[in-house]
Amino acid sequence: MQPFYIRVSYDTKPDNLLHLMVKDWHLELPTLLISVHGGLQNFDLQPKLKQVFGKGLIKAAVTTGAWIFTAGINTGVMRHVGDALKDHSSKSRGKVCAIGIAPWGILESKEDLLGRDVNKPYQAMSNPLSKLAVLSSSHSHFILCDNGTCGKYGSEVKLRRQLEKHISLQKINTRLGQGVPLLCLIVEGGPNMITVVLESLREEPPVPVVVCDGSGRASDIISFAHKHSQKGGIITDDARDQLLVTIQKTFNYNKGQSQQIYLMIMECMKKRELFIVISIHVFFSCNHLQIKSPS
Repeated sequence: MQPFYIRVSYDTKPDNLLHLMVKDWHLELPTLLISVHGGLQNFDLQPKLKQVFGKGLIKAAVTTGAWIFTAGINTGVMRHVGDALKDHSSKSRGKVCAIGIAPWGILESKEDLLGRDVNKPYQAMSNPLSKLAVLSSSHSHFILCDNGTCGKYGSEVKLRRQLEKHISLQKINTRLGQGVPLLCLIVEGGPNMITVVLESLREEPPVPVVVCDGSGRASDIISFAHKHSQKGGIITDDARDQLLVTIQKTFNYNKGQSQQIYLMIMECMKKRELFIVISIHVFFSCNHLQIKSPS
């Protein structure tokens, strides 16, 4: 099936977007929303971890009727999500709704997508000499966010966060007054992933975070902090020193920058009970999540 897409302004109201998704794209409200975040640059996953990540993500989506949100482009963590979706679609075992929310200004050949109520061919092959990106052909839907910039990420961040929040407030069980559970999944990632995690935990209600240990950089740093911290975010001096050195080396930061990231991580660890750390030994399944619906 051909993917659907729409180009929208960065300040589009989330209720208008959800109306489009349900009425025009004929999507059923999800019973779970999995928001995948991670590195934008290409990185490798250990084969076993890649298998666990892909199978677990697809299993969670198929068995719960979840929507998967990503940045929608064919690089970084989205490439690994795309590989999992391709593998699933080749076996034809149930549909997966994977929605990419991408900045319009970073897309290669975006002119090919101009038009209204039309079918457009799109070349999902990236130019190795270009700093722009291409859409992931494995996603089912795309929301392309435009704020007038070219070659820059960021226009989609607020829109995506607001849309996720709006979806989480929709009542999927009117009798019980339950909303749509929202889950933040972190794979690899740079220092901005720490901000994503902290903002998720500060939501009301807080958004549970699943961290893919062994995927690299931010995910491994968060996993280390989670393993060595106790209730209330307390950590030993040795673990703190090791964490600061790891942050400094991983992100090529000076001591001051590393300290800032460390403080944010420790703020996250105050809600460490909302974290689930997965590795090659743990399959990502709904039985492990214990998510409470917003009400």
